[in-house]
Amino acid sequence: MLAAMIEKHYITKSSPSNSAAAPTRDDQRFIRPIQIDKINWIGLQTLYLREVQRFLKVATQTLAAPVITSILFLMVFSVAIGDRAGLSGGVDFVSFLIPGLVMMTVLQNAFANTSSSIVVSKVQGNIVDLLMPPLGPGELLFGLAAGGMTRGILVGVCAAICLAVLGGLGLPSQPFVAMAFLFLGSLLMALVGILAGIRANKFDEMAAITNFIIQPLAFLSGTFYSINRLPAPFDTIATLNPVFYMIDGFRYGMIGVADRSIVIGLISLTLLNLVLGYVCYRVLCSGWRLKS
Repeated sequence: MLAAMIEKHYITKSSPSNSAAAPTRDDQRFIRPIQIDKINWIGLQTLYLREVQRFLKVATQTLAAPVITSILFLMVFSVAIGDRAGLSGGVDFVSFLIPGLVMMTVLQNAFANTSSSIVVSKVQGNIVDLLMPPLGPGELLFGLAAGGMTRGILVGVCAAICLAVLGGLGLPSQPFVAMAFLFLGSLLMALVGILAGIRANKFDEMAAITNFIIQPLAFLSGTFYSINRLPAPFDTIATLNPVFYMIDGFRYGMIGVADRSIVIGLISLTLLNLVLGYVCYRVLCSGWRLKS
């Protein structure tokens, strides 16, 4: 348990009334916690390691299964569509598809890790393990979000390697741009997962959020097609989907092709992360649907 792991770092202090004298037996009975600075680094590290170990213990389900799913998507769409996609600029459809599948895998797993962590704790009745340790709302937010980002990025790297080998995709054309959108996208979905996990009290409620909000946003974001082929006004509506900018920016970083401005995507995702981060922080401060 998280509280038990942090408790190991408690120390014994002598009585402050006579610091020069040797501590007596009565003085040694007073066990006080270590002095915690503005940031509880020990607790933050423990929470992060807990979140990482959660999905590593079931790596077949959390790492291998998403990679296999992305490979199946690549096989099905490459056979069904192939050269008939008609993309502008003479871009091969498989090369166009791979970055979208990788990013979609990253986003889904970053969301799943944070949301499932909170919902499972609620259902099992051990949410107190998050609330009882000396961790502030900012530390809880950072630890949970970092764990979700780690899972999303790790799954994405595995998927990218497998899909690149199968699809013959080379090295990223703009690696720093790809890394920036990978970071911003995984962080945003990890924050959304925290809000969804706090909102849901049962697995049914969590499944409803996933099936009716997260999945449609992911599949209607230009993963399998270019939004330039959509008729008006659907092409404009598609640009209102934040997931589109994650996938479009990551695709530009991988193959140098984008449907919209990369700068607008970076600014939009940065601002959205700041807003969601603040909302998550305020919700954790209030204890809404966590302490009641």
